[in-house]
Amino acid sequence: MNEDGPEPGAEGFDVFYAATARRLVATVYAMTGDLGEAEDAVQEAYIRAWQRWGRLVREGDPLPWVRTVAVRQAVSSWRRGRNRLSAHRRHGPRDALPGLTPDRVALVDALRRLNPQQRQVVVLHHLLDLPVEQVAHETGASSGAVRTRLSRARKILGAELSDITPPSAKEAPHHA
Repeated sequence: MNEDGPEPGAEGFDVFYAATARRLVATVYAMTGDLGEAEDAVQEAYIRAWQRWGRLVREGDPLPWVRTVAVRQAVSSWRRGRNRLSAHRRHGPRDALPGLTPDRVALVDALRRLNPQQRQVVVLHHLLDLPVEQVAHETGASSGAVRTRLSRARKILGAELSDITPPSAKEAPHHA
């Protein structure tokens, strides 16, 4: 990618993909709590972006468009997977994924307790550091609605994550 954004053509798409794919998977994973679904949704979003790559580049930064498509794809998957989620709740949570810290697993588990709209705004605003106005634009909600969702989500997450010991407290030496 150059200073003005992604370049047209296959090489520009490859550079864009390499620069954005990992973070987008992490974003959608934080929203869905399911790495496989996140990877599938992101893959579909990049396929659709490739099909209209020239237009997306001419219109500016394609990342918000790709992110929106990935999130919508994940939401569609949520709707199709209601029975799967119901079974998941009956049988308990999946084992932690290899390589994830207990705190990260706790965070993803807490994010799962939010409704999809709250989860989406929390991830976009707090994990991607997008301003409220951009979150509102990408989600199709008003800035006020985004602020309300963030406030409610923070209360839920605060209660869910209050038992997690901060890393600095774990590492502090204990003196008698």
